[in-house]
Amino acid sequence: MRTIFFLFLISVSIDLQAQPAIYRKINDEATSIEQKVIGWRRDLHANPELGNREVRTAGIVAKHLRSLGIEVTTGVAKTGVVGILKGALPGPVIALRADMDALPITERNDLTFASKIKTSYNGSETGVMHACGHDAHTAILMGVAEILSGMRKDVKGTIKFIFQPAEEGAPLGEEGGAKVMVREGVMTNPDVNVIFGLHTDAEMNVGEIGYKPGGFMASACDMKITVSGKGAHGAFPWLGVDPIVTAAEIVTSLQTIVSRNVNLNQNPAVVTIGSINGGNRFNVIPEKVEMTGTVRTFTTADEKMIFDRINLIAKNIAEANGATAEILLPYTVHYPVTFNDSNLVIKSLPTLQRAAGAANVKLMPGRTISEDFSFYQEKVPGLFFFIGAKPLNKKPTSHHTAEFFLDEGCIKNGMIAMMNLVIDYERGF
Repeated sequence: MRTIFFLFLISVSIDLQAQPAIYRKINDEATSIEQKVIGWRRDLHANPELGNREVRTAGIVAKHLRSLGIEVTTGVAKTGVVGILKGALPGPVIALRADMDALPITERNDLTFASKIKTSYNGSETGVMHACGHDAHTAILMGVAEILSGMRKDVKGTIKFIFQPAEEGAPLGEEGGAKVMVREGVMTNPDVNVIFGLHTDAEMNVGEIGYKPGGFMASACDMKITVSGKGAHGAFPWLGVDPIVTAAEIVTSLQTIVSRNVNLNQNPAVVTIGSINGGNRFNVIPEKVEMTGTVRTFTTADEKMIFDRINLIAKNIAEANGATAEILLPYTVHYPVTFNDSNLVIKSLPTLQRAAGAANVKLMPGRTISEDFSFYQEKVPGLFFFIGAKPLNKKPTSHHTAEFFLDEGCIKNGMIAMMNLVIDYERGF
């Protein structure tokens, strides 16, 4: 028994001594391939593809993973790519996710690799741009795959690399994104134990990391409200039922849900009407008005309450005006809350602090943006975090805009953070 215990102590001592060497190797390897990974990011930025259309991007990813000896599956959820790296030692199955799709935005940046790509989106001509950092996410995970494949003898367990299409949503009439990847079995064969994901933040200084336990990003769904009235000449409104006036009352009243029904001491919420369409001539009262919008919440209880209030307000105001209201809620998309497992956050925090420096790891408030990473978190514990991408000497830019810009220093930082999480998790933190 003493011999066994003594050997156990020796093994623990050796493991503790070896760990700093592993972290140094991670940093050294990330530094050595940084420029190559930046090159991948710039190529992807210059050649962006919309959701469910990431054919070139997926091809680049799959070719790279195969060159590393990683088992590759393509065509997951249309254009998704999944790579499996089996370590030399037994251990858990860790999933790492990157999104690949761009946005229908025409870029306005003076970059040698700025996007010039044009396409048709929902019937309109538009530019295509990586205006949310997905090009960096993809490049980061490609770099992580390269480094971890070279450390296979040190890897305990299996790493599953998930390169996901259509995080920004699929084109009209199509399905896509994380929900479809989960449905097609990306979290099984082998069964995933934990998943990590990151996102660039162009308002956070490069070098920083942002995290939050619990609800980090809001659930999100869209809605469509159709108000039907009775058409009339604009000079004789008493002969009709005006859906425009009715819609205006509904929009105004919907704003009272957040200001009067949501307990803002506990969680924020958003009810936004983003489009109103009705009528085509100044002196004609139309028969109907269509409105679309979005609802954002951090709890299922708030979501249900807001859904009920929207239905009640829209239908009763319409009835009071002699009109009718049809409410489709959710309409085409519904993302759950991006919920970071609190126990996983607690265990991961020292890892993130080592990777970025304790002073650079920031607790963030919840954000009313949404992420379909939440579909993976419904299956297994997951940690989603932000990496700063704002240059230290520049003003921040907004995501989903033509001027979106990121400091490429975030790429090395992202690789180091991801690999530290892998190494620490497979060793039980």
